[in-house]
Amino acid sequence: MSPPLTPARASTPLPEPMRPRGRGAASNDAGRFERQTREPADDGWSGADGDVKPLRTTLIKDNARTIISRNDSPDISFDRSVNPYRGCEHGCIYCYARPSHAYWGYSAGVDFESRLFFKPGAADLLEAAFRKPGYQPEPILIGANTDAYQPVERQLRLTRRLLEVCLEFRHPVSVITKSAGITRDLDLLGALAQQGLAKAAISLTTLDAKLARAMEPRAATPQRRLDTIRALTDAGVPVTVMTAPIIPGLNDHEIEALLEAAAGAGARDAGYVLLRLPLEVRDLFKDWLAIHRPDAAAKIMSLIRQTRGGKDYDARWHVRGAGEGPVAALIASRFRAAVRRYGLDGPRLKLRTDLFQRPLAENAQMSLF
Repeated sequence: MSPPLTPARASTPLPEPMRPRGRGAASNDAGRFERQTREPADDGWSGADGDVKPLRTTLIKDNARTIISRNDSPDISFDRSVNPYRGCEHGCIYCYARPSHAYWGYSAGVDFESRLFFKPGAADLLEAAFRKPGYQPEPILIGANTDAYQPVERQLRLTRRLLEVCLEFRHPVSVITKSAGITRDLDLLGALAQQGLAKAAISLTTLDAKLARAMEPRAATPQRRLDTIRALTDAGVPVTVMTAPIIPGLNDHEIEALLEAAAGAGARDAGYVLLRLPLEVRDLFKDWLAIHRPDAAAKIMSLIRQTRGGKDYDARWHVRGAGEGPVAALIASRFRAAVRRYGLDGPRLKLRTDLFQRPLAENAQMSLF
C-alpha cells in the first residue's frame, strides 16, 4: 500500500540551531510539484550548534541543448538572454528566480542557493547559434535569471567564455550582476564597449552593509558594488544602476541616497523594480522578515499589499514590476525626481547590431566567392 501523500503547504523555517550559516533562506521545503514533503525537527540532541555541519555548494552539470532563451514579455526591455547557471549562491532572499528550482525537483529555499546547475557547453552552444545561416543579431542579456558572476564563476569561467564568443563575433551583449567579479572581465567588456557592443547593469539594493549581509548574504558589499560601477565606467563600459528591488518599509527610504551614490560612481542611467513575491518567494520572504525584522514585519507586508491591490503579489504585465496605488505612485515619483536630480535620466544606450560577423571556423575551408 502506498504511503499517504502530504499536501504542499506554506514554508516552515528550520529550527534556529539547524539553519545553515551564511545563507539567505531559513527553510528548504519541497517545491510545489513534489507529492510528498518532510519537515525537519530539532529534538534537542542532534540540533546543537556544535553538530551543524557547514552547507557546501553542490554543482550539477546541465547538458543544455540550446543556450539563448527568448521571451515576448511586453514589460521588459530585452527578448534574448543567456543564463550559464541555474540557482544562485548569492542567496538573495527576495530573488524572483527561486521558484524555477521547483521545476527540477529542488526547493526554492536553501537548495536554490546551494544546489547549482551549470552549463559547461554554454559558449559552444552560443557559437553554434551565431553560426546558423538565418541568425539575426539582437542584444543578448547575460544573467537575466540568476547572476552570471556568482562565486562559482571564479573557477568555472563560463561567463568569461561567453563574452569571448561575443567579442569574436562582434555581437552586442549586456550583463546584469551584483558581483564585483565582473571586473575580472574588464578587458573583454572594455573591448566590446569601444565598438558600441556592451553595457552593464549593477544591482544596488541598499547602502547599509548590515542589511545587505542579511538580505544578500553572499553578494558583494554595497561599497564594492559602487567600486565596481566606477571600475566599469573607467574602462569605458556604460553602466545602469538597478535599485532593485525596492521594498516598502525596508529600503525605500534609501532611494535618493542609492541614486546619488551610483551617479557619483559613474552610472549613466537608472532603473528600479518593486519587490516581487511570486509563488514560494512569498513565504520565504515572510520567514526572513520574522527572523530579521520581527518588529517591522507586519508593517512591511502591509505596505507591500498596498502596492498590490491588497494581495501579496500581482503578476499582471506592467504592474508586477512597479505596483499600483498611492504607495507605489509615491515610490515612482521619488525615483523619477532623484533620477533627474542626479543626471541619471539620459536615454538608454542602444547597442550596435551592424558589426556582427562570422569568423572562419577552425579547420573550415574558405569560400571561393
